[in-house]
Amino acid sequence: MTGVALVCASHSPLMEFTEPAAGQREAVEAAFAGARAFIAGFDPELVVLFGPDHYNGFFYDMMPSFCVGMAATSIGDYNSSAGELSVDREAAGRLLQIVLDADVDIAMSEQMYVDHGFAQPLDLLFGGLGRVPVVPVFINGLAEPLGHVRRVRRLGEAIGRAALSLDRRVLFLGSGGLSHDPPAPRLETAPPEVKARIISEGRRLTPAQRAEREMRAIQAGRDLAAGTATIQPLNPAWDKLVLETLAAGDFDTIDSWRTEWFVAEAGHSSHEVRTWIAAYAALAAAGPYEVTSSFYAPIPEWIAGFAVTQARPSGSADRGRPTC
Repeated sequence: MTGVALVCASHSPLMEFTEPAAGQREAVEAAFAGARAFIAGFDPELVVLFGPDHYNGFFYDMMPSFCVGMAATSIGDYNSSAGELSVDREAAGRLLQIVLDADVDIAMSEQMYVDHGFAQPLDLLFGGLGRVPVVPVFINGLAEPLGHVRRVRRLGEAIGRAALSLDRRVLFLGSGGLSHDPPAPRLETAPPEVKARIISEGRRLTPAQRAEREMRAIQAGRDLAAGTATIQPLNPAWDKLVLETLAAGDFDTIDSWRTEWFVAEAGHSSHEVRTWIAAYAALAAAGPYEVTSSFYAPIPEWIAGFAVTQARPSGSADRGRPTC
């Protein structure tokens, strides 16, 4: 049996460190429980995981727009799982070649390092890093300059066509977003020591330096919830517009979205939603689709417009069940 399906979910490194408003944690946990049940029903043989980075694995000494990992290791930041991902090298190589044949430029890595953007969804949805074969696909959603989102859509379409050629049940998993503007440095405004870190020195952070960096993000979430933060607030209206546009499969509208619009409406890190655009475009390669579940809540304590969605090709027999 073959088929494709999709789960997209926000991530937040603050989930284990700050407590949201009453009832929100339970609602998020219920959404992830529903996603796990959806995945169990689909029973994927391969997960194509679209994720970002936060200057933990990719730096300005060589910053690709897209990269496929032939092997990948999680650094284990913010208490996410550390260690090797179970990368399916054969599938990764096939996807890489088909994407290149589609005239989409993409890098490859034989030693990809990933952070919570990849590890957290594997932890929450599969119980760890090595539970399912995966192809990790890095999408830059932080380090400016950023390309147009139509390139992300084209990447997703190419990967979707490649996945259909594998004759396997493939889950497209997008990790990131939605609106959020955490205290991430920008190259053009960073002081010299921070600029050095995001160019290459971040690879060599000591445990104490990493703990200090993580504490700054945790405090920013607490400040945002208290209304004392200087970072951009969440934008639920923008988040819902993005969710509705993806659910409708309106890629013409998505192609019209400008890079500057993301930042103005939803913060610099809202570009992480590029992972969702790629995942939905990959699913669309199989034809029309339907969203079977969509959860959303603005959670300032986690600096996240937080959403979890599930989708499948239209007409699938049972929710999450593969088609023969």
